[in-house]
Amino acid sequence: MAGGPGAEREISLRSGVAVQRALRAAGHCVMEVDPLDKGWKLSPDTEVVFLALHGEYGEDGQVQTRLENLGVPYTGSGPEGSRVAFDKELTKQVFDQNEIPTPRWTMLANTAAPAPAHLGEGWVLKPPRQGSSVGLRIVEAPEQWSEALAVAGDYGGPVLCEELIRGREITVGILDDAALPIVEVRPKEGPYDYHNKYTVGATDYFCPADLPADTADRITEISLKSFTAVGASEFGRVDLMLDEALNPFVLEVNTLPGLTETSLLPKAAAARGYWIFPRCAGGWWVWQ
Repeated sequence: MAGGPGAEREISLRSGVAVQRALRAAGHCVMEVDPLDKGWKLSPDTEVVFLALHGEYGEDGQVQTRLENLGVPYTGSGPEGSRVAFDKELTKQVFDQNEIPTPRWTMLANTAAPAPAHLGEGWVLKPPRQGSSVGLRIVEAPEQWSEALAVAGDYGGPVLCEELIRGREITVGILDDAALPIVEVRPKEGPYDYHNKYTVGATDYFCPADLPADTADRITEISLKSFTAVGASEFGRVDLMLDEALNPFVLEVNTLPGLTETSLLPKAAAARGYWIFPRCAGGWWVWQ
């Protein structure tokens, strides 16, 4: 199941192409379903639904709830874990309750809100219910504030504002509730935004990341704790920042991460030795 009604539809369709080709290459019978119309139906002989959806409807618990009502097994986290992880405000609350290190944050009610001086100088603005860095803006100077807040606020509702952590961006894939090797992402220009995530060649990836063993262990521990705390299960991805002293700060948990040719979870799975289909076959990965 790929596509859907959300802002990440294009990326979801790309993930879906990779997954269905990989599954067919492994000998499975696959039927593609695009839930753009929420009245979608499944073939009566469906054994399991592989969710390659991202964002609204796919990651917020809606499709999981319907599949459970239909009694059809599916991949990934359940309705509640999906709902919490998809909502960045709820996720932040869970992090704070569980003493998980995360950048300081506040919610801004509207696009007229002033820059929160108590978070320091430098902010990250995000729509709280979007993924793939949709609407994300980094504010380095006060004169950038108004325009950046307007962009982040285009998706309706309040905006999440975090303190800007300057350092290294890393991610930890989770598979069967165990951590995969750490991936470091280094965009060649600008932040790790929508363009740099999904444009081949725009970002350099290092897996496993070059980190001291004790730092890597700490990152893995925090990532697994974060994954469990939001109620996620089976597979996903935890995104973090490291400050200059290599202190980790958890940004968010992704319950249905991308599976495209530039996506991070397949890279981490390959580093662990899982079978990766060659790109010429059009697929990416299958765990066994």
